[in-house]
Amino acid sequence: MKILIVGFLILILASLGSALYFLFQDKGRSTRTVRALTLRVGLSMALFLLLMLAHFTGLLTLRGSGV
Repeated sequence: MKILIVGFLILILASLGSALYFLFQDKGRSTRTVRALTLRVGLSMALFLLLMLAHFTGLLTLRGSGV
């Protein structure tokens, strides 16, 4: 599960980096930046839903919260 989470985070950062690259490369003449940022938002939402699902099914537990 931890490898999957780290994989999602790497994909999110890669999408953010590609959006920055496209922003400087295309100078606003293309939609590649918007598509890369849309992909980043979609990946972030998928990661959030995955974390919620893993928490509710017991695959992830909170540690050190004192609760």
